[in-house]
This record gives sequence, structure tokens and C-alpha cells, in this order.
Amino acid sequence: MSESKKGSRSKSGDRIYRHGQAADWQPPGGQQCVEQISNHIEVHLGKAEAVFYEFISDTVYLNIHRVGPTAELPFFTLITPGMSDLPMSVPAEIDAPKHLELLITLPGNWKFDEESLKDEAWYWPIRLLKILARFPHKHNTWLGWGHTVPNGDPPRPYAQNTKLSGAIILTPIFVPDGFDSLPIDERKVIHFFSFVILYKKEMDLKLRSGTKTLLEKLVRANISGSVDINRPNVARKRFGLF
Repeated sequence: MSESKKGSRSKSGDRIYRHGQAADWQPPGGQQCVEQISNHIEVHLGKAEAVFYEFISDTVYLNIHRVGPTAELPFFTLITPGMSDLPMSVPAEIDAPKHLELLITLPGNWKFDEESLKDEAWYWPIRLLKILARFPHKHNTWLGWGHTVPNGDPPRPYAQNTKLSGAIILTPIFVPDGFDSLPIDERKVIHFFSFVILYKKEMDLKLRSGTKTLLEKLVRANISGSVDINRPNVARKRFGLF
């Protein structure tokens, strides 16, 4: 089912969309730019030390590349070559990229061994990348800067060891200049966005007071783009919201 074209408005003026059932499974049309994206990642971030392959793919191929950590960037970066194979359904009146790839940054001690990844406490960032990368294609919608996507309705934690339960799409932080876009030809430019993981109260704050207010509080609390499952909630009283 496609998104509600009207949606509703939050107190901050942001449009809220409710999405119904996702489109049925369909085979991918092929990996159109995987070589260009892989080269782009290697040039700017480093060679992928591992790739999480899919045995069966829905709509687009999403073989997650893992880079790092390095001395310059002591984090793991997971990236989704494949999301950009299809354009998103960006409304005609909105000037926003139609071709995206997503990335998430994880601390250098994150576990990726086979046994650990059987536990959702370690696997959920990979699952989330796949869900968000397919989301616009399965729901005939789009993702752009400042969009928040809760983990369900109502939002539920990604794993039992954290209360983080949503994501906000933002410009990548831990990347060098020149990484955030990849021109393919005169008609297609792939843009790379990251996402910061949020608590429910932080998503509520964004809807109530706007993205700028939320980002100011994240910066003031020194919250970086890297996942920290136990970080403070910037929408709680001790951060001066109420």
C-alpha cells in the first residue's frame, strides 16, 4: 500500500505519514552501480573488510559493506550498496535526492563474529539498514534529511539491551569531503546519508519542536553519529526540556 498523500502535521509543522502494508515481494532488477559505489567507498573510507551477502533479495540487492575501524576513524561503517538501484518516489514539488545509499557508524568494539550475530543485540544495525534501504521502495515513498522512522507503531526498542527505538536521517558525520555524493551520469547522482539512533522521547521532541531543536540538544550533549546503546536521552528533564 502506498503512503497517505496528505498525511498529517506535527506541532513543529513536519508532515507525518502513516504507511500500510508493504508491497509484495519482487525480484531485484540487477545491481546497476555496485562497482562504482564499491570504488567510491574504497577511495574515501577504505577497502571493505567484509560483505554481508543476501541469499534471497527483495526488490533491490543489499549486500552490506563493512569498513574499518582505522587509526583515523576508530569506528565500523556499514553501507548499503543497492538502495540506489531504484529511484525513490520524491514528490514533484520537493527538491531532494531520488537515489540514496545509507550508512550507520558503530563503535570499534562491536561484535561481528558469526555466533554474536545470532543475537539481535549485535545484529540489529544490519537489519535496520536493510529495512530502511527497502522502506521507500516497498511503500512508494521517500527518505530525506531530517526524516525520522520509528521502529514500529508504537516504537519498540531494537534489542533487549537498549531503549533506542527510532532513527533520524542526516548528513554523514564521520566521512571525508567528497564522499556524500557520487555522480553516475547526467541523470543520476547517488547521495549518501547516515542515520542517528533515537529514543522515543527524542522523536516526540522532534515532532513537537522541530529537527533543529533536537539536533541542538544532541550536539550540546556531545552525542555523535556513532551508535551508543546506553547514551543519555536528550529529551529527558535533566537536559532542560521541561
